[in-house]
Amino acid sequence: MKESNIQLISTITEDNKLTLALQSIEMPKPSADEVVIRIEAAPLNPSDLGVMFSAADMSTATQTGTEQNPVITADVAAKFMPGLKTRVGKATPVGNEGAGTVVAAGSSPAAQALMGKTVAVIGGGTYRQYHCANVQSCLVLKEGTTAKEGASSFVNPLTALAMVETMRAEGHKAIIHAAAASNLGQMLNRICIADGIDLINIVRKPEQETLLRDMGAKYVVNSTSETFLADLTAAIIETGATIAFDPIGGGQLTSDILNCMEVAVARDMKEHSVYGSDIFKQVYIYGALNRGPITLNRNFGFAWAVNGFLLFNALGKLGAETVMAMRKRVADEITSTFASHYTHEVSLTEVLQISSIEAYSKQATGEKYLITPQK
Repeated sequence: MKESNIQLISTITEDNKLTLALQSIEMPKPSADEVVIRIEAAPLNPSDLGVMFSAADMSTATQTGTEQNPVITADVAAKFMPGLKTRVGKATPVGNEGAGTVVAAGSSPAAQALMGKTVAVIGGGTYRQYHCANVQSCLVLKEGTTAKEGASSFVNPLTALAMVETMRAEGHKAIIHAAAASNLGQMLNRICIADGIDLINIVRKPEQETLLRDMGAKYVVNSTSETFLADLTAAIIETGATIAFDPIGGGQLTSDILNCMEVAVARDMKEHSVYGSDIFKQVYIYGALNRGPITLNRNFGFAWAVNGFLLFNALGKLGAETVMAMRKRVADEITSTFASHYTHEVSLTEVLQISSIEAYSKQATGEKYLITPQK
């Protein structure tokens, strides 16, 4: 095993600057229940960009350093600094998940059993060449599964499954999902088809409608269409959907969803009520593609909620037995239901090039970046 290790770090300094750089670190030494993984593939997820860029204005980014060791610097507006005080001066490792080969293992039987296996791993700091993790954070991939195929085994697959399990646990029977042509959205579509769950997919481009319909999606509505609200309401009437997951966050889409839900369920009301229908309507926001305010035009009564949706919080509510079953399903179906398709592969060095940052920071639907730390 090599004696050198490189990781990508993000640092915010007191002078309102974000710095992204590569850092040489020691090779990890596993404790009894830990393994060392040679990371061969790690996806760039929106949640990773949140750690990388934090509140920096990436339009101000400049590149210095050398070709092999680039350094990115960007400005952070002063108004955001008070909320970042716990990050100031700390080199934060980046990367939530990845996959690779176990090259060293601790003394416990559980750790030793992973030696030489290809595993997926979740935990901070996977944008590095060698990563040390507890065995509980590892998912053994089926024999023949490559690190690239298993790189996105946690964040998107478990989020999509957690949406379905949350729907079941809270007594809903159909789901609405926005930005539905995303990598995660396509997974959710495949899960719902397999499990016989009605899913209303909200997209914003005709080609995204075509993509999802070609995948077997029954309900696809376009938020840029003049008939969007009528189309969404009709789909809700047909499916009975009263729970939605929205990665956009800002703007009035959450409000539109709640209002369409209310129109759909209020059709069966026998008497008018100033409080609206008593059917509970839930929207979970799990991303921030639009960082502006959430605008709620209150025409949907009082039986509703808008909440944030964090994966680990959701998993904690679902319980250990459910989560273990979810992880097993991901491992079994990682090349089918939970397959991720990458449009770009970049090395750790290439991640820190201005041209790459300009491209992947757009978070464009249909484009997904994979980091290959050994490149």
